[in-house]
This record gives sequence, structure tokens and C-alpha cells, in this order.
Amino acid sequence: MSHSVDCVQYRIRLLPEEVNRFVMAASRCDFDVDIAYNRFVVDAKSIVGVFGLDFRYPLTVVCHGFDSRFDSYLKGLALAV
Repeated sequence: MSHSVDCVQYRIRLLPEEVNRFVMAASRCDFDVDIAYNRFVVDAKSIVGVFGLDFRYPLTVVCHGFDSRFDSYLKGLALAV
């Protein structure tokens, strides 16, 4: 039996020196987390993948589940709407 989980998205600004902490936080989640710039989407739990993104632009994080600690962390990185 499968069930759908709503995805939560955040627009964030990430600096290269924050990547290790970001990947560690995403890795604690028991669901998939993607991070994207335009159409380039990578696994947020992959340090190599995240470092391949262009940090000059806002990034989109898509969480395929919910974790309150990770949600709070992302809110700290989120851009104003």
C-alpha cells in the first residue's frame, strides 16, 4: 500500500561554507530531499551534488516528507516571500 506525501518547498540562499551543515541536516531526514536551481535537481543528501549547484542564485529545496528540525533549519535559510 502506498500513500502520497505532500511536498514542501523552500526558496533558500546557500553559501559554499554552509553546504556541509545543510547536507548533514538533510541526511537526518528519513525521506527524500531534493535541491534545485532551474531544471538541475540533485539529492540534497549528496555533498558532491550540492556543491555542483550555482550558489549565486536562490535554490529550491523540495522535501518529500516532514521533519520539524529540518523544517526549522530551512526556515532560517529561506528567502523572504
